[in-house]
Amino acid sequence: MVPTIWSRLSCKTLTSRGQRTLNLLSSSGPSNWTKVVSDAERIVGYSTSFLNLRCLLSDEFSNIAMHVRRLIGTQHPLLNTARGYVYDSKNNFQLRGLVVLLLSKAAGPGHTASDLLDQDMVSGIYPSQRNLAEITELIHTAFVVHRGIVNLKEWTISDGPLKDMQFGNKMAVLSGDFLLANACTGLARLDNAKVFELISSAIGDLVQGIYHENYNNTEDSSVTSDFDFAAWEEQRFLSHGALLAKSCQAAMELAKHDKESQRLAYKYGKNLSLGHKLNSDLQPFLNSKAGEQVSFSLSAAPVVFHRQIVGPHKWHQQLQQVKTARNELDYSKLLATVKSERGVSSAVDLCRYHGNKALEAIQAFPSSEARSALENIASAVTKF
Repeated sequence: MVPTIWSRLSCKTLTSRGQRTLNLLSSSGPSNWTKVVSDAERIVGYSTSFLNLRCLLSDEFSNIAMHVRRLIGTQHPLLNTARGYVYDSKNNFQLRGLVVLLLSKAAGPGHTASDLLDQDMVSGIYPSQRNLAEITELIHTAFVVHRGIVNLKEWTISDGPLKDMQFGNKMAVLSGDFLLANACTGLARLDNAKVFELISSAIGDLVQGIYHENYNNTEDSSVTSDFDFAAWEEQRFLSHGALLAKSCQAAMELAKHDKESQRLAYKYGKNLSLGHKLNSDLQPFLNSKAGEQVSFSLSAAPVVFHRQIVGPHKWHQQLQQVKTARNELDYSKLLATVKSERGVSSAVDLCRYHGNKALEAIQAFPSSEARSALENIASAVTKF
């Protein structure tokens, strides 16, 4: 379990060292996310939008793509997932692979990398590390596709023909499995037992985290469970942070770095992921306008903080007070209820805490363009 969340948000975080780190976070470069990513891609040698191109253009995936086209005109989420990969936007950059490449370049070769002389570095990155970045993205994409499977028990006629949903689910399973199989094949080709163990365990973490996440994102669970913020952070690390953290550590292992460098890389990936997730959860609470339709998860960070602050009894009462005549939650009223307490500000503080920790982790690496890019990414994902 993650220890003492509340202690992190106390005034103890504002020591002289903590204040310096906060200043670094708030002034560490461009706030424009598109520019941050494009600058980082230039540093690593090519656009990470093409990390999956080799897999996506394979004959096997082309056959799958032909079947996915049959979903055009339906409301199955797999179509939106596929469309998002073809028409990339500033919110869909392949951040995980990019971070792995940047860390690889920032750290350079390890002190015991003499047995890697047969690998020619390109832009300061080993081919095996580029392969790892691609594998990381393939795994992430596979789980995104799998998470788009529709629960047919909750299907209604307004969702479209049942046969379309059934077919879409079959294609989501097939497509996700194909991507995951390609990732595992590439992982075996790296021929590194420790890297294989790290990434395999990250896949297991993803499965476990998503299972718990789906369970806790229901109204019944929100009322009856004792789900606190320590549990939230532990589960979100499994579902959103473990893959990046362990991929960053694996990149150091491939370059023969020592355990301390691996630990720092892991720390950067972990804290960056949690900061990014907190930022995402906070968006409806910070950027929604009056009268605007809002939607958010009942397991979003500000909601979990709010539940912990007011206690289970009062939280249950508040849920009943914001229900409509049809016994459905009015999310606009619920948002106002959550904002009335310290749940939002606590989540903001914790997001900045993780951003600071990510920055702190990479200060041990030599000053370079790659390290600056990693600092800019940490800043961009923790700004509001």
